[in-house]
Amino acid sequence: MKLLITGGSGQLALALERRFSRANSGHTVVRLSRAELDISSRSDCQRIANEVRPDVVLNCAAYTAVDRAESDADAAFAINAAGAGFIAEAARSVNARMVHFSTDYVFDGTSERPYVETDTCAPLSVYGASKLAGETAVFEADPSAVVLRLSWVYSNDGANFYKTMLRLGSERPELRVVADQQGIPNFTGELADAVATLVAANSEKHEQQRGLYHLSAAGVTTWHAFASEIVARAKLKQPPAVTAIATRDFPTPAKRPAMSALNSARFAEAFAWQPPNWISGLDRCLAERGASA
Repeated sequence: MKLLITGGSGQLALALERRFSRANSGHTVVRLSRAELDISSRSDCQRIANEVRPDVVLNCAAYTAVDRAESDADAAFAINAAGAGFIAEAARSVNARMVHFSTDYVFDGTSERPYVETDTCAPLSVYGASKLAGETAVFEADPSAVVLRLSWVYSNDGANFYKTMLRLGSERPELRVVADQQGIPNFTGELADAVATLVAANSEKHEQQRGLYHLSAAGVTTWHAFASEIVARAKLKQPPAVTAIATRDFPTPAKRPAMSALNSARFAEAFAWQPPNWISGLDRCLAERGASA
């Protein structure tokens, strides 16, 4: 099976390539960076689809600068909304399965329990609005597509909260971290395993399990608790104190939802997948960090 992965320099794309490139996997992976494929260009999307002729497209390309998007809305929508539609359109034209990745930031955070797919979307930020528009664009271009909403993604690649905590934790005596935003951290390695389950299920059953799914580990936590676990489990030489602060003490251009945990029961049932607890993902991520040190 040939897979095309867009947004190739990002942490999710790198994890997906590693997962699908394992020895004896039977897969051919083509991972393209933005320099090689700009999904905001419809002609670029169609050209690459015609050249690669993939069986599956995994669209990781996204404008992810949440705060910068507040003053750069056109760029965010060009990639996250229009671009998502263009790559879905191109995938459909070559009869490739389309898998698109979205975000928990499509919600306003007022829920008292993890969000399910049928909950009303009300994004608080330009980024969230652009990703929600992208979901619509994908399904309009390819009704048989799969859209996976993810949350609090981290890894040993790129820039993310986990890596920032490790870096600052080795430099500072104290970390001040927001404690009134709830969600579920997700290690890219475990997300990639789940996506592999989805791809295999579609391949074996010769049918589309199309539609919108939440894909997440289990166990709701806070940024402060996540940071505390990172510091404790990383066994830093001089671990810093991790102090809880309120969102109001750390103002940002874009508003974040106070609650953005995702309930992945629908995905689990559709693809016979068991969501791991987020702590296991953190341990796995730290183990991989140690192995590559």
